[in-house]
Amino acid sequence: MDKLLYGVAYYDEYMPYDRLDKDIEMMKAAGINLVRIAESTWSTCEPQEGVFDFSHVTRVLDAMEKAGISVIIGTPTYAIPTWMVKSHPDVLATTKNGRGIYGARQIMDITHPVYRYYGERVIRKLMEVSAHRSCVIGFQLDNETKYYDTAGKNVQEQFVKYVRAKFHDDLDAFNAEFGLDYWSNRINAWEDFPDVRGTINGSLGAEFEKFQRTLVDEYLQWQANIVREYAREDQFITHNFDFDWRGYSYGVQPKVDHFHAAKALSVAGVDIYHPTQDELTGAEISYGGDSTRSLKNDNYFVLETEAQGFPCWVPYDGQLRLQAYSHVASGANMVEYWHWHSIHNSFETYWKGLLSHDFKENDTYRAAKVIGREFAEIGSHLVNLKKKNKAAILVSNESLTALDWFPIDGTAGPGGKVKYNDVVRYIYDCLYKLNVECDFLWPETDRLGDYDFVAVPALYAAPEELLEKINTYVEQGGHLFTTFKTAFTNENLKVYPDNQPHGIDKCLGISYSHFTFPKNVWLTSKYYDCQESEIKNFMELIIPDTAEVLASYDHYNWKRYAAVTRNHYGKGTATYLGCWTEDAMLKEIMEDTLVRAGILSENPEGAAPNPEFPVIVKRGTNDFGKEVVYYFNYSPEVQKVSYSGAAGIELLTKKTVDDGQRMEIGPWDLKIVER
Repeated sequence: MDKLLYGVAYYDEYMPYDRLDKDIEMMKAAGINLVRIAESTWSTCEPQEGVFDFSHVTRVLDAMEKAGISVIIGTPTYAIPTWMVKSHPDVLATTKNGRGIYGARQIMDITHPVYRYYGERVIRKLMEVSAHRSCVIGFQLDNETKYYDTAGKNVQEQFVKYVRAKFHDDLDAFNAEFGLDYWSNRINAWEDFPDVRGTINGSLGAEFEKFQRTLVDEYLQWQANIVREYAREDQFITHNFDFDWRGYSYGVQPKVDHFHAAKALSVAGVDIYHPTQDELTGAEISYGGDSTRSLKNDNYFVLETEAQGFPCWVPYDGQLRLQAYSHVASGANMVEYWHWHSIHNSFETYWKGLLSHDFKENDTYRAAKVIGREFAEIGSHLVNLKKKNKAAILVSNESLTALDWFPIDGTAGPGGKVKYNDVVRYIYDCLYKLNVECDFLWPETDRLGDYDFVAVPALYAAPEELLEKINTYVEQGGHLFTTFKTAFTNENLKVYPDNQPHGIDKCLGISYSHFTFPKNVWLTSKYYDCQESEIKNFMELIIPDTAEVLASYDHYNWKRYAAVTRNHYGKGTATYLGCWTEDAMLKEIMEDTLVRAGILSENPEGAAPNPEFPVIVKRGTNDFGKEVVYYFNYSPEVQKVSYSGAAGIELLTKKTVDDGQRMEIGPWDLKIVER
């Protein structure tokens, strides 16, 4: 990229009256240099089967081309037209709840041959009218694709073929590995394979969900192959991945394996939505950015984020700007709002865009104008930011699914309030607030050795090969930090029948056979300040072998057991957190571990402390070979920080900054130093 892309999703077909020229005028004034169009419009493009009308697309392309605004074309396949369902009702996904009813988006079976036939046809027709246009710089495949719980007859048949291939047609091996003798679930002939929607077997249920995730990989690759037939070499192919949803973006997406699905793309893309106002911390922006950047170890696109969004997300003064730079500081080359205007009908009437329902200038739009002007002025110093992080977090879709079946705070069977993503964010948010930037890794990784510190949260489903990699990583000098619920089962959720944590017990220097839910349990330690350190949710009763005990349980019955340990193994160290501590306690343990890994520095008496939240620091190297250091203030109070390092230039004010100089950062504001 030679500039930062600053854009909006634009839906001319939703407008209550013709205002295309006025919209472009306002976009230009705000520095908007990109729009995404067409991804929601199948029923407009093809109002009846085989009848095509792309006039709304070509009309916008003509206008944007004339205005010098770039365009991303989204394939319109994530919301199907009524005529298709009327003629072919079985294109609707059959789920655990039966067949769906038409209305919402993303309700179809993405494997259905009829859906694929019509989908391919509309994609090709759209490519024919758009791909050759000079303003079109790339394509977005579908929209926040998932498998939509599709589990109909054709999906079940494909799953049986998948399992047969995995086990080389050996039914005995399959039954033994998945424990199907339990409750007479044994399958004695492949043709007797039951409907997986009813299974009570966690191994079988989790394997089906893993298979369902592969449907997304194949689906996006199918679309990419079609689009590549029309795309020029200078046009990218991307997709807007999203995350687990807690009312906002939160953690690993359970219904897509981003690492696998991203192989279909030339550029990884993401949608990131997050709380604002007093709840704005930047953590969701950072998590989403770090995760997406790690998919291809390269810069990425933010294809959707909020301008106003829900009424509770209307940004305070300064926050829209702070958010935009937060995306860029994690390596984004694009910040694009969903959406330009607020819609006047239907489901998302109150999900507001950059403009409100009156289409007039407002404070959010005026903030966007400031961002657009600054991006145009200093964007060449910020685009293509490259990072070399010393820390990483290893995440696992398989462990996510497993801990839905066997919850951290519950017994066997789906349920429980504490999920895998709670553990991931528990660890990630601690690192974030300590200003330790990190990458993400997946179980297939061969890059553990690239990092001085690797955190492994709740790796419940742990293949032997991965556990060997972890042992080797520590033995060769790495610093491991892992948590409860790690290395309990293999990749098929079969519990290892020996020491827990299996396979890395020597590396960790511990074992355990008991675990429980804490009641009135606290921590005690000669190393850490354990005030306010109550244990919640889950605890393992750890027996140290070669490990040093860093903290024990302050409870009359559990005091003989360790809670936190550290072991020297080969040239490295392995720290184990066997319980869920308060955030302050985790911070203290994590700081200690990061100092030993050489990532954080100890603070000698009189030295300035390492910056911590609400001041967030991010770094990277730009196209000029210079380091860019961002300082963000995620608070309504002025924050003072000491700048350290070679003298540099604060890019927004053009003022020199010297080593040791105190900088004041205003409420919801930032500084950017190039050095």
